[in-house]
Amino acid sequence: MFSALRPRVGSGRRRPGRTLRPVLSAGIGVLLISCTPTAPVHKDFPRPAAPTRGSASGLVYVTNQQDNTLSVIDAATYKVVATVPAGAAPEGVAVTKDGRRVYVANSGSARVSVLDTKNNKIVKAVTVGKSPTGIELTPDGKSLYVTNGRSNTVSVIDTRTNRVSATIPVGKSPVNVAFSPDGGTAYVANSGSGNLSVIDTGTRRVARKLSAGRSPVGVAITPDGKSAYVADEVAARVLVVGTRSGKATAVPVGEGPFDTAIGPDGRFAYSAVLGPGNVSVIDIGNHRVVGTIALGPPGTDPFNLEVTHEAIYITNQGAGTLTVIDPHSHQVVATVALGASPYGVAVS
Repeated sequence: MFSALRPRVGSGRRRPGRTLRPVLSAGIGVLLISCTPTAPVHKDFPRPAAPTRGSASGLVYVTNQQDNTLSVIDAATYKVVATVPAGAAPEGVAVTKDGRRVYVANSGSARVSVLDTKNNKIVKAVTVGKSPTGIELTPDGKSLYVTNGRSNTVSVIDTRTNRVSATIPVGKSPVNVAFSPDGGTAYVANSGSGNLSVIDTGTRRVARKLSAGRSPVGVAITPDGKSAYVADEVAARVLVVGTRSGKATAVPVGEGPFDTAIGPDGRFAYSAVLGPGNVSVIDIGNHRVVGTIALGPPGTDPFNLEVTHEAIYITNQGAGTLTVIDPHSHQVVATVALGASPYGVAVS
């Protein structure tokens, strides 16, 4: 993720904090890893049915980082129905359960834009830390957590007032955040510290830290809350970290994994892998890659994921597209042309 460690994969599009990373500290703690050998694509990789084209409903929101815009896509037709201004260098995006508000992290202005979906206009800009990147609503929707990559903090926004209610110091260069199913714990991937900050959302303090490889960027929590799936970008692997024990299992996925997501049924985890331009499908039961879904040649740069019961959505920074995958057949059903350097994706 950072040029200090390795050159950018693919197209060279800007990713968060590429000039921020210091040399990783040896004081983070010992990471316990049981390495899973690189597994071949299994013949039983699930392809049980034809793609359920057009079965999804609602709207898909994608930030276009270099265009300063937000694309609004009809999930049923895969057509872009609106392109609206979204602030400076928009990255992470989140939408409320009622679909009335969309929150966009503007890494270029240290603000979070609040979009009213009724008229697709920004109604407020909330000042947060420097280079806000990841953004996630708590399960109850009452708070929004924002990772500030250059401030090494997380801003907590009260969604009723759209004001910052807390600022939490975390590790270096935080990128993404995910919550336990009950919302009591937030896990922040600190790419510059090689760990996860585990935040008690009740006290809004870091309760402990979990070692998480060389460059943890994407993080997702299993439905039972027992494991965190962490994209360890420069190590070309996904780490399965026990949320209680801290023990980690390494799953090789290819060069440049940036994001992870868990399927709604808890059977599979998905990782967007920049280098080969694909999505790795990981069996949660045995921590092995059971298949890959090709999205394009090197330079496609699949980046961030959003998974629903109806579809898997992946932004492709290099190709300037959004890929839609049927979660049942694991086949690509649509590729949607967007703006320059699509980054975050959220679904209403």
